[in-house]
Amino acid sequence: MNKKRFSHWTLAALFAALAGSSWGQSPTPIVYRIINLGNPLGGTVSQGTTINSRDWIAGFSALPGDTVMQAVLWRHGQVTPLGTLGGPNSAVAWPNRNDHGLVVGIAEENRPDPLHEDWSCGLAVFFTITGDICRGFVWQDGRMTALPTLGGYDGFATGVNNRGQIVGWAEDRVQDPTCNANNQVLQFEAVLWTGRGSHYQAHELPPAPGDLDGAATAINQRGEVVGISGLCGGAIGGETAEHMVVWSRGHVVRILPTLGGSYWNTPMDINDTGSVVGFSDLPGDGPTFAGANFQAFDWSARPFRCNGQMTSGTCDLGVLPGNQYSEALGINDRGQVVGLSFGGTAPEEAFLWQDGEMTNLNSLAQPGTTLDLVDAQDINNRGIITGQAIDSVTGATVAFEAIPVRPTPQH
Repeated sequence: MNKKRFSHWTLAALFAALAGSSWGQSPTPIVYRIINLGNPLGGTVSQGTTINSRDWIAGFSALPGDTVMQAVLWRHGQVTPLGTLGGPNSAVAWPNRNDHGLVVGIAEENRPDPLHEDWSCGLAVFFTITGDICRGFVWQDGRMTALPTLGGYDGFATGVNNRGQIVGWAEDRVQDPTCNANNQVLQFEAVLWTGRGSHYQAHELPPAPGDLDGAATAINQRGEVVGISGLCGGAIGGETAEHMVVWSRGHVVRILPTLGGSYWNTPMDINDTGSVVGFSDLPGDGPTFAGANFQAFDWSARPFRCNGQMTSGTCDLGVLPGNQYSEALGINDRGQVVGLSFGGTAPEEAFLWQDGEMTNLNSLAQPGTTLDLVDAQDINNRGIITGQAIDSVTGATVAFEAIPVRPTPQH
């Protein structure tokens, strides 16, 4: 689970006109108007991580000095800092699909982890390791509430739907012998939280048969949950992500096929038709990040276009020219996928995958923007995208919003 790329508003009439046909078949191509969301908390790094159907964007922004980040919410030009649980850092790290004002993520408390674990909130999420306890949070109406664990110290909230169901992972009290990195000691399991206000209960989602540990990464409006299953490892990626699973009603109902590798197999999002996107290793991989060779995938039980032909199952989305790795991070109900492609001889770039083809999102931007879109994190059903970009004028890393529009015909 490598969400540190972190480094993780259009016209209804337009989409009504597009209904029933793919954008690739449109006589007039879609381009994107790029909006720079800036660095509202004073640092030089920010990211839009998720966008809901009301076009609200949540993510994080660095404070001055770029050593601390905090979760923020952009609502039609208004920025709301979400605060923390008493410690220095917080972030929204995965797609949130709630339209009723609930935002979930991870935040630090103002107390040290007595086991000195780096947990999942070390350098994989935040800029620095503080040693503080990390907890999943839910924010609503100006109040951030810590979500309960399974008896251990740490937790992480990733997704929320319109039912108010929250998913993520949390430690229990078991000292797991398969923990072997990042000072990890306690076992962790996938969690579904239910409740409201300041009262939530944690319900464990079991790992795949034969596995010891798990983590839930996303949930759709039907209550279907996706995540990873494997061994404890370092509570992030690697052998922790040996299997990709789908839960429904508290049970594992499907183990998704990988792209052939044994590690780093991570579903990142699931839409309301049950399509799943993420990244998966190819054959010849290894459990450390140095041995990772993952690429973006799209899985669906329904037929869809993959690399020029109709298929069902798992599609390797590939990479942009000159890159070695890719990650699919978000998918909407139209089957449009966004993510990033990186490594190799070419720079890191955000991509849009639709109609069976991966396109550099920068090639679809209207002329005049100063932003290089390096990471597309999420896309809503109106086709609006958010993520992270580099401002070529200031050098800052900023959150962006990309709004699809039709270009004016040239005569």
